[in-house]
Amino acid sequence: MTVTITLNGIRRTGEVQPDTSLYTFLRQQGCLSVKCGCETSNCGLCTVHLDGRPVLSCSVPAFRADGHEVTTLEGVQKEAEEFGAFLADEGGEQCGFCSPGFILSVLAMARELENPTDDQIKEYLAGNLCRCTGYQSQLRAIKKWLAARKEGDK
Repeated sequence: MTVTITLNGIRRTGEVQPDTSLYTFLRQQGCLSVKCGCETSNCGLCTVHLDGRPVLSCSVPAFRADGHEVTTLEGVQKEAEEFGAFLADEGGEQCGFCSPGFILSVLAMARELENPTDDQIKEYLAGNLCRCTGYQSQLRAIKKWLAARKEGDK
């Protein structure tokens, strides 16, 4: 079957099988930032935005994205770099394997929640697994980045 999506602002069409995951389709389209760590929708590494909302691309059939907008890390480079600097400064990015999915979740959270509490941040990011950090450095980075964004809006 033919699938057409708007991928990072560019219309893309491809052939997929009924069981092709969005993750697989995105990788075939050259979006190598999309990672797969578990194939069971438990790690968050495959997180992408589907119509602006975070989804686990390993559990979404590619045909479900037909006609929709999909954003990967490649499509939000400027925002990702800005947040990534905070993440690195706090020691929250070590091996970097989980970073693309984590960053996309953080960007979605920032759009959805105006002034998230620590508990809201933790709840929003609960499905993003990182084997390198203890999550505290990531939480500090998020809070500092959100504060800097708020300060920049003034």
